[in-house]
Amino acid sequence: MSAKQAQNSEAEAARKRETKLAAFDPDGVGAENGRLFGLPFSHAESAVVVLPVPWDATASYGGGSAKGPEAILAASPQLDLDDPDYPEAWKQGFFMLDASGEWRQRNRNLRPQVQEYLRLLAAGAPVDRKVIDTVNAETEALRQWVFARTGETFAAGKIPGLVGGDHGTALGAIQAGLQRCPDMGLLQIDAHADLRVAYEGFLHSHASIMHNALESGLKTLVSAGIRDTSPGERQRMESDPRIHAFTQRSLEAERYRGRSWADQVQDILAPLPEQVWVSFDIDGLAPALCPNTGTPVPGGFAFGEASFLLSALVQSGRRIVGFDLTEVAPHPNGRDEWDANVGARVLFRLCSLAVGT
Repeated sequence: MSAKQAQNSEAEAARKRETKLAAFDPDGVGAENGRLFGLPFSHAESAVVVLPVPWDATASYGGGSAKGPEAILAASPQLDLDDPDYPEAWKQGFFMLDASGEWRQRNRNLRPQVQEYLRLLAAGAPVDRKVIDTVNAETEALRQWVFARTGETFAAGKIPGLVGGDHGTALGAIQAGLQRCPDMGLLQIDAHADLRVAYEGFLHSHASIMHNALESGLKTLVSAGIRDTSPGERQRMESDPRIHAFTQRSLEAERYRGRSWADQVQDILAPLPEQVWVSFDIDGLAPALCPNTGTPVPGGFAFGEASFLLSALVQSGRRIVGFDLTEVAPHPNGRDEWDANVGARVLFRLCSLAVGT
């Protein structure tokens, strides 16, 4: 597509968006139209495009995050659209792509094998190379697929988001971000450091995502709220100059001595460059906000604390070039939508702040 064709296409999308805005009532009942937040916009008419990845095959404790994207989408229309910082951000369009039925089925096929392998491994059985090789081949194929889809979103001039699935699903998206913005930094909100190398033998484990991002060329990693680490991860955080870790223990110690959260947020943001990828693992929040996430840890950010941190990121003049939201797992019996409700609200904030710059 030529530059003139692209310009004409964008102008046509803007006209269609304005037409739909004129007929849309943001104060009315949330539209059950199958689209993210009930918004009326198509892919072409939206500034943010979210890729759902229904995958949690290598979850090492609790599963269920493969159902996170579907649950968030279903809960999203009941949100009100008035973002406190950018009240008209939604008018630029937020759109979620259809979830891949193929990857959903491949996850279902692989998950029982992984669960049995992990059960035997915990009982002292030797590593099963056949299972490891199968899993690694599948997750590498998933990484390539996510990388390609995210690259298409960048090429279309839109801001990419990803909703997992487990945290490992984000690697291809982060790598696409690095290809587009080689100097971008990454802000990680998480209970875990995720710096293990091929945890449990799986190259793309959810517990290895930040190690893999660093191996992919990430120059600056800022981790906030970390409160569960292995000895090796602790050593890595202290020795790798690319990593700036703000553990919950250190943050709380300062606050107990009277330091404000606003001042601490400035410390957290200071190492980040102008362009930032936000990687938001829902277990970075307090477990009361995400009770069914796979690996909950006591402590965690209140919703308002995390929201303030993200707002300050944008208000500092930095730009969110892309983001991922992972590890949202709905109630296994579907009895309530609390996890999905909170996840949808985090996603709305990420979308709004991404276009609010």
